[in-house]
Amino acid sequence: MKNHSTIQEFILVGLSSYPEHNMFIFWAFFFLYAAAIVGNLLIILAISSCNKLHTPMYFLLINLSVINVCSISTTIPKMLQTILAQTKTITLSGCIAQVFLFTWALGTELLLLAFMAFDRYAAICHPLHYTVIMKKDISVGVMTGLWLFGAINSSVHTGLVLQLSFCDSNIINHFFCELPPMFKISCSDTSLNEIMVFAASVIIAVGSCGLTLASYWFILRTILRIRSAEGKKKAFSTCSSHLLVVSFYYSTIIYTFLRPASAYSLEEDKVIAILYSVVTPVLNPLIYSLRNTDVKEALIKLKDKCWLFKKD
Repeated sequence: MKNHSTIQEFILVGLSSYPEHNMFIFWAFFFLYAAAIVGNLLIILAISSCNKLHTPMYFLLINLSVINVCSISTTIPKMLQTILAQTKTITLSGCIAQVFLFTWALGTELLLLAFMAFDRYAAICHPLHYTVIMKKDISVGVMTGLWLFGAINSSVHTGLVLQLSFCDSNIINHFFCELPPMFKISCSDTSLNEIMVFAASVIIAVGSCGLTLASYWFILRTILRIRSAEGKKKAFSTCSSHLLVVSFYYSTIIYTFLRPASAYSLEEDKVIAILYSVVTPVLNPLIYSLRNTDVKEALIKLKDKCWLFKKD
């Protein structure tokens, strides 16, 4: 029987088993990856260069963009490389690195989205105390804690994957190394792994979703009490972008990781994985920039600065 120490590489099936589809997939995901990287880096640069945006809300948005860059960079470059090289192999160490980094980014993002909802709750429901509730030390401290908690959660899952044996197959029916498809090919008892994934999903995904919904319940109650239509519109516009992101993200994550292993459909899960691992990092900069006047103004100022620098 082979175990994790004897297998040196895995084979990633990818998104299609038909070679004639590969170049279409390559260019589609190349442009999606480029859009995600450029969009998120622009958000980071625009917020960093604009003093007006040095507030807790935009500090959290910078962290979201960093997570998006890390998340999509963990999976897509390797997929593009396998298509170009016409070899679908990934080393054991590369696969473990993908599991750790992607799980870290995933868990941290879920927690961050809940903290962003709390930030909007504090801003709308307690505007007079907002600067005290979300002062710099608290924001930085909580954000550091979220990154650490995400790393610990990822370390636990990665450590458990390292204990699995893979004796029947090293073919992963996915476009990157993710926990559910790795459980599928293991000949070990994966019940502990599945329990830990379920527990993490309940604590992190469902818990974060619950905190987010609770925050928005109080936000909605406060908005409905505002008498002027203009006031209601302004209050809702500050959190509508975040609500769009969390609705899309939580639904796909909870659907993927809360099901028992017997209910996994790997072909269906690959499509869902594209939504939360590729589409979300692409959409986040668009949602937060197109629906946010301050970010749009900061992007215009950044463009003007770059133009002046080129002229000099």
